[in-house]
Amino acid sequence: MKDEIFKQPLEKQFEFDKNVASVFDDMVARSVPFYTQNLKLIVDVIDTFAQTNAKICDLGCSTASLLLTLFEKRKDFLLSGIDSAKAMLDIAKNKTNAFGAKIDFYEKNLDEFSFFKNDIFIATYTMQFIRPPKRQEIINQIYEHLNTQGMFIMSEKILYEDVKIAKKMIEIYENYKQEQGYSKLEIATKREALENILIPYTHEENISMLKNAGFARVESIFKWVNFETFVAFK
Repeated sequence: MKDEIFKQPLEKQFEFDKNVASVFDDMVARSVPFYTQNLKLIVDVIDTFAQTNAKICDLGCSTASLLLTLFEKRKDFLLSGIDSAKAMLDIAKNKTNAFGAKIDFYEKNLDEFSFFKNDIFIATYTMQFIRPPKRQEIINQIYEHLNTQGMFIMSEKILYEDVKIAKKMIEIYENYKQEQGYSKLEIATKREALENILIPYTHEENISMLKNAGFARVESIFKWVNFETFVAFK
């Protein structure tokens, strides 16, 4: 379905409810620049580094698009996904059944989840929705539950410290969304709905958070304006 949620007047702050879940795949593809290409990049990086039968967990898996792409890439992967939104997981499970894939799903908030060992954790545009006081602890949990030589891939919306540059980057991003068919009203309404819900960090803050958890190496492998993907190695 096409995302037209924010054509209506704002009634509440943003949440991943049934309405959002029903249009999520369209929403994220049109709202996040190079979303499809970034997911393909993540899959290619995992394919390059992952051992046979690698255990991979997607944190905030939404409708399982990334997990299913990994399943298509390599059938030996042992896949799981965590999401707090039942509506998202309902769609994820339906898609997984249609693909004939074996993926384990867990409905839980990350700050309440009992992490288990994996070779790779992924969080694509997930940590930005975690309240800052809890964010470092979740990153710590990810690090502690990675197997030796494990890897964490994290995509995030980021901030710029320079106010003038930040303003210009927002203008470029909003122009991009208009090119994807969103009106200025929809863009403004969604921005208001996400206020204090989506809280991004700067590039430097994300790097520091990962290194504070113990990651020895952190690399940036993708960046477009205010969206960035990091790979952290244990």
